[in-house]
Amino acid sequence: MPDLEDAYAHSHSVVADRAKNFLYAFKLLPADRRRALEAIYAYCRLADDFADDEGIDPAERTRLLADLRRKLARACGAPDPGGDAPLAPDGAVDLLMLALGDAVRRYGVAYADLDEVAQGCEQDLVKRRYETFAELHAYCYQVASAVGLACLDVFGYTGDRESARALAEDLGIAMQLTNIVRDVREDFERDRVYLPQEDLRRFGVSEPELAEGAMTPGMKALIEFQVARAEDYFSRGAQLAPRVLRASRVCPLALAGIYRALLREIERRDYDVFSERVSLGSGRKLALMLWSMGRALTLRGAS
Repeated sequence: MPDLEDAYAHSHSVVADRAKNFLYAFKLLPADRRRALEAIYAYCRLADDFADDEGIDPAERTRLLADLRRKLARACGAPDPGGDAPLAPDGAVDLLMLALGDAVRRYGVAYADLDEVAQGCEQDLVKRRYETFAELHAYCYQVASAVGLACLDVFGYTGDRESARALAEDLGIAMQLTNIVRDVREDFERDRVYLPQEDLRRFGVSEPELAEGAMTPGMKALIEFQVARAEDYFSRGAQLAPRVLRASRVCPLALAGIYRALLREIERRDYDVFSERVSLGSGRKLALMLWSMGRALTLRGAS
């Protein structure tokens, strides 16, 4: 039988293989908190993979996500949404749940926040367009803000819970909006358009133009508007850092710094997110890590 160390080692391998940006930030945390965040990330990555694997029949992806939600509930000591029906063993998933269940108990992570993530991934199987920003906001809350809320319990924070969660929610929305604007081309190739349809109409951009990726004046204005919207959420979410315990503060500072730098890079490219994927070099990420470490030490707030 695998032990807890095996389970956490598996989570670490997922982060190391699939999430270089997060790996950079997680390394700056105390070991126990880092391991808990790696377990949370590995779970979120698995849910996203089940939703996105187009090599698997949609019905099978639906089943995989439903089983994942059931195993999550059992790992967290919550009622199983599938009742007492048996669940087939899956070595990788079960190993992950061993680590995640320990992290949940150790840091009081809310089961509801983790379950929201899987529900958002389930939505990706049935919804490919968003009419309004309100609809998109609800989706971003599930797949990003809920992740941040789970991480907030691991980070630790001061002050009242609801105000801290509101700031973490804004930071999650900002990061997901950054992903959306960066990945417009890749998402369209999978027949997903996350940019609200109301925004496309507002700026006179058609879906064929998204497919072509031509930087027309309307397209540039559309992307510029999305960048500004994400920046607004980052500005509000930035107020979270002083509330996070000093030992953990560098991690959210680093993640926010990396994602905001992606927005700056999009601006530098004159909002062209089609010619090539927007990314940051390792040198720039290292500089952001160093800045985050210095900022975490000098920022007033929680001890």
